[in-house]
Amino acid sequence: QLVAGRGLVGDRFKGRPGSARQVTLIQHEHLAVLAACLHRDSIDPMLLRRNISVGGINLLALKGKRFRVGETLLEYSGLAHPCSKMETLLGAGGYNAMRGHGGITARVIDGGVIHRGDAVVYLSQDEHR
Repeated sequence: QLVAGRGLVGDRFKGRPGSARQVTLIQHEHLAVLAACLHRDSIDPMLLRRNISVGGINLLALKGKRFRVGETLLEYSGLAHPCSKMETLLGAGGYNAMRGHGGITARVIDGGVIHRGDAVVYLSQDEHR
């Protein structure tokens, strides 16, 4: 459940109105890249401190755009840079492995529910209004 202007219900950062980092998304395809960089078979996406993992779309292509995920309307607000906790959570080299693979941040324009399997749909300029 995402709340407009706030973020994900239950997230420790929810409740900071006006923040550009209301929700974070990471590309599922990057999990394999991160695992390879860290010489692992796989990476648990829960370790990466991102809210939503999506596949089949280049999240960087959403720069400056609005998009739908499930019932929600989100707006790209920036890159989700790794933090120093990646060294603790992923081990030595975790921070550097995440560089360039950290995903994006977004603002929640219209809240709603997201379900596993919901599509990420880019909105055209006309649909932004």
